[in-house]
Amino acid sequence: MAEPVRIGLVLPEVMGTYGDSGNAVVLRQRLRLRGLPAEIIPITLAEPVPESLDLYTLGGAEDRAQRLARRHLLAHPGLQRAAARGAPVLAVCAAMQVLGHWYETAAGERVEGLSLLDLTTSPQPERTIGEVVSQPLLPGLSQPLTGFENHRGGTVLGPGAQPLARVTQGAGNFTGSGLDGAVQGSVVGTYLHGPCLARNPELADWLLARVVGPLLPLEMAEVEVLRRERIRAPHRG
Repeated sequence: MAEPVRIGLVLPEVMGTYGDSGNAVVLRQRLRLRGLPAEIIPITLAEPVPESLDLYTLGGAEDRAQRLARRHLLAHPGLQRAAARGAPVLAVCAAMQVLGHWYETAAGERVEGLSLLDLTTSPQPERTIGEVVSQPLLPGLSQPLTGFENHRGGTVLGPGAQPLARVTQGAGNFTGSGLDGAVQGSVVGTYLHGPCLARNPELADWLLARVVGPLLPLEMAEVEVLRRERIRAPHRG
């Protein structure tokens, strides 16, 4: 029997405010439905982040939890080492901010990040909340991406990072940017909650294919119903 794919669920007790821990569950299930063994490895504040896992997910957080996560990840750089060797990393919302060079708090304090993504984040005048629909710019993706955003941070990409998608409904990285997320090497950041991968299975399979190679299609009628519903949602107001 093949060794299971090991999915690192990073700091779920502080980086899982919006249900983003579900992204790891989606990855595991999409492998199992194809007959591939997989397991989720929760990584808590009580332990260092192992650099040997196959892929990693991180989610959203409130301000204090974001600080705890950032401090832990800088003190135990296993995630940085894993990304350096090409392990896929999905970072949602606050996690994407932590993986940048720095983020600025509402009080104006600049907080150092991990610099896995060439981006910086500063507060916007208003919080952006609501459904997002975007067209992917990542090669290999063709289906619209959807999710729910809830953030005040406005993220600006540097030349080393490419946007994940072009926004057609909602704000994305910041109001008026027309873009969502960041991609740099094997690291993918986005403001899409949902959980993101439950609503965007093509992105889930893009991450998995970087670990196990090309994947056979996985037809799931209920997923397509969810996708159609979410794509229509921003137009109902």
